[in-house]
Amino acid sequence: MIVVAGEALVDLVPTTGGALLPQLGGGPYNVAVAAGRLDAPTAFLSRVSTDAFGDALVARLKDAQVDVSLVQRGPEPTTLAVVGLAPDGSARYGFYVEGTADRLVVDPGPLPADAQAVSFGTLSMVLEPGASVYESLLRKESARGLLTALDPNVRPVLIPDADAYRARFRSWLPDVGLLKVSIEDAQWLAGDADAMTEIRAWQQIGPAAVVITRGGDGLAVLSGDGQLVEVPTVRVDVVDTIGAGDTVQGALLAWLHRHGALSKDAVSALTAQEWRAALAFAGAAAAITVSRAGAEPPRSAEMTHQQW
Repeated sequence: MIVVAGEALVDLVPTTGGALLPQLGGGPYNVAVAAGRLDAPTAFLSRVSTDAFGDALVARLKDAQVDVSLVQRGPEPTTLAVVGLAPDGSARYGFYVEGTADRLVVDPGPLPADAQAVSFGTLSMVLEPGASVYESLLRKESARGLLTALDPNVRPVLIPDADAYRARFRSWLPDVGLLKVSIEDAQWLAGDADAMTEIRAWQQIGPAAVVITRGGDGLAVLSGDGQLVEVPTVRVDVVDTIGAGDTVQGALLAWLHRHGALSKDAVSALTAQEWRAALAFAGAAAAITVSRAGAEPPRSAEMTHQQW
């Protein structure tokens, strides 16, 4: 089983008429939905509101065949993200996070015995007190031998001290088996340093591989042997980019599950040919997501042209 840990929220997405349409989302939530829709056994760990938005979030997880037994419920409101779309479909975000349910998650105790991987990222690694709970879980499950995956998915508007967050991010890396970053996040996390130089330095600290999403320039991975493997993007008409990176993360985890590679050693041992197949699969999944409004990852039936 793949456990995805982190926030579930509601995106308020502008329509052509200017109104804001609520859509279910959140980085880790989207990862769980993507992995579940691609037939990977997936569970979601979070605290979700008992309000109407929370009920809808849980129902959508179940529809994606995601196990919700680790979902905690509480009366606090659901986090809201207000999305602004640029002419090219890229998204920017503003957040309403005070006193919301997802940041009040508590330690779940031992994860299920069949858990092989656990994925973290986005707001849940920033907003306290939940961030410390997830950080503790990351370290504990890494020490227990699970494949730990991290997509920081940086939201600078919620990070008051950039240098402190960069230092905290680096402190996680010894316990991270698979790191996925967008090139924009890598540049922000690198500060004044060169992003690719920093990515290579990050890999030396811990991750078996670092996957890099580069928008229209495709996907790349710094593999276990230090080789940079690249695949081009899948060309589609972009409606918006909401959930694109999350889909990549969920699809990668699904591919690794399908190929028996849900361990740090297995990720480190993947060949360039295997990485090209994994990245092509993840890129194709993300292309479907960006071709429609909101974070709507594909189901496995939509991916039949890709080798599993």
